[in-house]
Amino acid sequence: MNNQKKLFDLRKNYTLGGLSLSRVSSDPLAQFNLWFEQALLAELPEPNAMTLATATAAGKVSSRVVLLKEIDNTGFVFYTNYNSRKAADLDSNPHAALSFLWLELERQVRIEGVVEKVSAVESDLYFNSRPRESQLGAWASNQSTEVDSREQLFERYKQLEETYEGKNIPRPPHWGGYRLVPDMTEFWQGRPGRMHDRIVYTRSAESGLWEKKRLAP
Repeated sequence: MNNQKKLFDLRKNYTLGGLSLSRVSSDPLAQFNLWFEQALLAELPEPNAMTLATATAAGKVSSRVVLLKEIDNTGFVFYTNYNSRKAADLDSNPHAALSFLWLELERQVRIEGVVEKVSAVESDLYFNSRPRESQLGAWASNQSTEVDSREQLFERYKQLEETYEGKNIPRPPHWGGYRLVPDMTEFWQGRPGRMHDRIVYTRSAESGLWEKKRLAP
């Protein structure tokens, strides 16, 4: 059997639940919080893992998986190196998208919006909560740049370990958070026969309020 045949035969019938337009929250952030709590209760592996898609000013798209670290009444917060490729994209084009896939619950969430930097106070608060090893890693890694070897990275790490021995490690100025403020959020629930449920929220340009509707699968 060739790989194409194997791919043709890969399919799953989704049967766990449904999604009603009348029963979901009027606020997509509240609905996301509900689903996220259910993902936590289901003990899914890394339920906060999300694909972040960014684009350059010229429209060249790239994506990678990052970790959600906060949900507030404004949006979704993640942290990274401000010298990374994703940060360069966001500096030139703040429009970005997130997606969560919780296969065990047969659910997916897609989010689109504009990204802004969080405050230095927020970045400091999260950085100070990180394990010491991760704090050192933020200093040691010049993210997205070429390195000669893994040994070179470890040498830099060990130097920093000696520098900060017995001391608090400050947040690097090139490291901090971003908040994606959504203007579109879609909730997807798998259903039998590929007749999936899709509920999308969009923010009205006139009122600023959320409007929700059902989409064809």
